[in-house]
Amino acid sequence: MHLLEKEADCGLHASGRNSGVLHAGFYYSPDSLKAKFTWQGNRLLTQYCEAKGIPLNKCGKLVVARDRADHAGLDELVRRGQANGIPLDSISAEEAKSIEPRVKTCERALFSPATSTVDPTLVMGAMKKDAFQEGVQLHCGVRYLTSTKKRVVTTAGVFDVGYVVNAAGLYADRIAREYGFSEHYRILPFKGLYLYSSEPSKAIRTNIYPVPDLKNPFLGVHFTVAASGKIKIGPTAIPGLWREHYGGIANFHWDEFFEVALRGMGLLATSNFDFKTLAMRELTKYSKSTMVALASELAEGIKPEHYQTWGKPGIRAQLVDIKKRKLEMDFVLEGNEHSMHVLNAVSPAFTCSLPFSEHVCQQIKATLK
Repeated sequence: MHLLEKEADCGLHASGRNSGVLHAGFYYSPDSLKAKFTWQGNRLLTQYCEAKGIPLNKCGKLVVARDRADHAGLDELVRRGQANGIPLDSISAEEAKSIEPRVKTCERALFSPATSTVDPTLVMGAMKKDAFQEGVQLHCGVRYLTSTKKRVVTTAGVFDVGYVVNAAGLYADRIAREYGFSEHYRILPFKGLYLYSSEPSKAIRTNIYPVPDLKNPFLGVHFTVAASGKIKIGPTAIPGLWREHYGGIANFHWDEFFEVALRGMGLLATSNFDFKTLAMRELTKYSKSTMVALASELAEGIKPEHYQTWGKPGIRAQLVDIKKRKLEMDFVLEGNEHSMHVLNAVSPAFTCSLPFSEHVCQQIKATLK
């Protein structure tokens, strides 16, 4: 088996830039693949990290209500948690403060004891070693160019192939179209930024999240306590101007800029969600003071001087259905007896990675029967 990686090493994009949170799975509607894989992935990845000696911070997660209007959202999360078989505690404000003394919540909160954090680069490194041991031939610095029948053309020459699995993230839709797929899907990039705290390790004990807007896939600005105990607030979900728009003009391509701009204008004109409000709200999060103000709704003693350092940005490769003009909320695969294309593997894809990989293999086997 050959694995082609266009970068100098594995995990330099989403796999190494995600939050490192192992989610429990109570956000997702019970009929979704995310609901099916998140709790299973949480358990499997926890076991994997423990077997490999990778440090885990089993600090849990509080979901808090900013006002009474958020209580209905808490009730819906409880319903989803119960439907998905997820351990989830509905607690009072006093009980929330016993878990994290600095937390702010209106009367009620939820606590997820199974949520934890890990350094995703350590997980990536361990999986890379596993792949080598299993005989996978990894070709780094090799960029996909095009394909012909039974062949893939790259910057390192032509590879004869029996079956192609496309997991190209931000470019998955482009490659899929060469194989006749992703007809009405396109990738829209969203930039995720975190602000890192200068407070001591474990100055906040647990992850703290607001009640999310379940109509979109973004969870709002929250506190993440890393495996090291250090705190960060974020992420943003700022619309990117090209696919790998991490910062400055690096990786800029005119064709991507025009494509993304056209796609964004289309969503501004007509979409089944308020893309204009989402985009404007997220753009304000380039301001550190805005990020700190949002975080201050969730915890006491959040001071601007403690949040002055931006972390390494990540890009969410968010799939858009251009016919229905909506964001795809769940995993999306398309394929046949020749190729399989992972078109949408957004959060919590890191948590779901092990069972989702098995699912991809099962889908491939089904196409080959």
